[in-house]
Amino acid sequence: MTARRSDADDAAVGHNIRIQRLARKMSQTRLAGQIGVSFQQLQKYELGTNRVGASRLVRIAAALDVPVMTLLDGIAPRRKADAPLPSRLLASAHPLRLVQAFAAIEDRGVRRALLALTEGFARVAPRSPHERKRHAG
Repeated sequence: MTARRSDADDAAVGHNIRIQRLARKMSQTRLAGQIGVSFQQLQKYELGTNRVGASRLVRIAAALDVPVMTLLDGIAPRRKADAPLPSRLLASAHPLRLVQAFAAIEDRGVRRALLALTEGFARVAPRSPHERKRHAG
């Protein structure tokens, strides 16, 4: 497995860490001590030279008393154009009801069968309004 290099997202996270730290008038040494790293390592995070792992990001957010999402501000989600965000799906009534009903099914075999059936429907269902008209009668 090759190590990933830091990128613009890592720089954005580092910038956000620095902003929050400075807003609290906290030194790099103090924040580094609270999260269990050297001030040099924190400096590399803030410069975007090193990536911040998820668990360390959670510790940094706790030490700064901010939500983790504050430190992720400015990072655009990467996803396929067709794939809706799960949180957006659950904001609609039908998908939410479907998930709630599915969660209420205790039998694993029934859940697997229902999942296979639903995925089968999704593969054969027309995707665009134009395709729906073409398939409708």
